[in-house]
Amino acid sequence: MADYAVPAAPIISLPVAGRSERFPVNRVFCVGRNYAAHAREMGKDPDREPPFFFMKPANAVVDASQPVSVPYPPKTANYHHEIELVIAIGEGGRDIAVADALRHVWGYAVGLDMTRRDLQLEARDKGRPWEFGKSFAQSAPIGTLHAAADIGHLSAGTISVTVNGQPRQSSDIAKLIWSVAECVAYLSEYETLEPGDIIMTGTPEGVAAVQRGDAMHGAIDGLSSIEVTVGV
Repeated sequence: MADYAVPAAPIISLPVAGRSERFPVNRVFCVGRNYAAHAREMGKDPDREPPFFFMKPANAVVDASQPVSVPYPPKTANYHHEIELVIAIGEGGRDIAVADALRHVWGYAVGLDMTRRDLQLEARDKGRPWEFGKSFAQSAPIGTLHAAADIGHLSAGTISVTVNGQPRQSSDIAKLIWSVAECVAYLSEYETLEPGDIIMTGTPEGVAAVQRGDAMHGAIDGLSSIEVTVGV
């Protein structure tokens, strides 16, 4: 056994529906502005430009297979929910063809890309990286993974989030500008994908702020929903 200078970071993992095994999380890639209506609400052109990606650390992932609380993070007064379809990569590869991409997808889940919007927009407007707005601990609550071998591959279905029972975001994953297969293929041109990688595929319109104590319910047809409360 290796003798580490400091304690090794724990392996972050997610439960799998109907199975005792868990899915270990490697890297978290996130697609920006992948629904036209959300691109417009962020003041951007929704035309089908090549997708762009940012990353979150593995410790951003929170197991939301059961109701869970995430802390309201520091240095923000504008903390936003973004409901997303999550892809789990089971087979790695690079320069993957779109026609072959789905065989690299192990499964799917519901997730939230929690965002310090004020910090993100300030960084964007200054031409700086988004990390403080997007890439922080416990910013990606993700629900139970469903294996594609069990449920097939998802291409349509309602995606929604409510806050304290009130509708906030509601759309259909069929409206993704870049499909699941296209996201996997495009990303693999720039980075060799590895088993355990997670891809968060972007959020529809309706993003908005949450406050301490707010309860979010996220859902996608065919997947386990999530219940996430913002810590007080």
